[in-house]
Amino acid sequence: MRFLLVCGGTAGHINPALAIAGELKKRYKDAGFLFVGTGRELESKLIGGAGYDLEYVTITGFARGFKPKQIKANLITAKNLVVSSVQSGRIIKRFRPDAVIGTGGYVCYPVLKKAVKMGIPTALHESNALPGMTTRMLSQKVDKMMVAFPDVKKYYKRQDNVVVTGTPVRQDFTALTKKEAREKLGVDLRPLIVSFWGSLGAAVMNGYMADFIAENCRTGAFNHIHATGGGEAGLKKLKDALKAKGIDHIPGNVDLRPYIDDMGTVMTAADLIMCRAGASTIAELTMMGKPSILVPSPNVTDNHQEKNARQVEKNGGARVLLESECSGKKMYDAVMDMTRNSAMLDKMGRGARSLGVDNSASVIGDIIVSLIN
Repeated sequence: MRFLLVCGGTAGHINPALAIAGELKKRYKDAGFLFVGTGRELESKLIGGAGYDLEYVTITGFARGFKPKQIKANLITAKNLVVSSVQSGRIIKRFRPDAVIGTGGYVCYPVLKKAVKMGIPTALHESNALPGMTTRMLSQKVDKMMVAFPDVKKYYKRQDNVVVTGTPVRQDFTALTKKEAREKLGVDLRPLIVSFWGSLGAAVMNGYMADFIAENCRTGAFNHIHATGGGEAGLKKLKDALKAKGIDHIPGNVDLRPYIDDMGTVMTAADLIMCRAGASTIAELTMMGKPSILVPSPNVTDNHQEKNARQVEKNGGARVLLESECSGKKMYDAVMDMTRNSAMLDKMGRGARSLGVDNSASVIGDIIVSLIN
């Protein structure tokens, strides 16, 4: 068997694709896998780091609006659609996949559209509570449209091919117990807070985190692992901001990183997680039953992250703060309030867990096998 997996350049698109590949690899020991992306650094880091081959097509998204800059961008995208269609055809003919699976991002459009035209079984997964433009355009063409939440089927014109699967989570998120994960990280008995604001970083949130981290450096109230995003430059910028606030030494209970490579271990060990509300992250939080403070990104299409976050909040699994309402002090006070109340955290964990899907990857594996058969 040969599987072509297509995903855009964010962790929210890449990680579900890796989870699906892991499931298919369990079923077909000698299967061949090829990923297609857009050429972003994170694709190489995560997909290449997992041991899979990766190729790229030239594709960009459409800009909304009619200003000269947006018109120019859309003309480039129109050209790239033609280029990426040719590139997709070449990749498919050379690799000869038995199925093509997309997990989101602009790159899915040319590759899955070409696969449909060539008569190859296709499946597309949408993790968000609200489908994006690429998903809406492809949903009526692919053989199976897989969605994360039961109440999102209403957004799809073609109902016969829509199936609720949840969002698959990588196996390393379930490999350890919380006790084992904490021992592996070497954290003490204080609560462990984990924070990250997207694989590419978030300048506004890291600005708030400077105040948050500075206060914890002074009080030592809890253990804290924070990913700045933005590579070493992002990490340096945060450390410079801390120095400006009088923090010349980072204590042992505060671990600052540009990126969390061992995310499964870190999230398993955490007592409380502070993050954006991307669909892949929501799937991880709910499957693991982790209480969270969610700050949806305001810079996403159709405000879909807030819709994701409200799904968890409605079930009691998260406290939602809008970025415009945030400050380092407000987040610090919220963390102190929540970590002092273990019963509240336990209840939030159960609320999050009630939305989790344990066997999402297995369900998706069954769907793909049925399409091939």
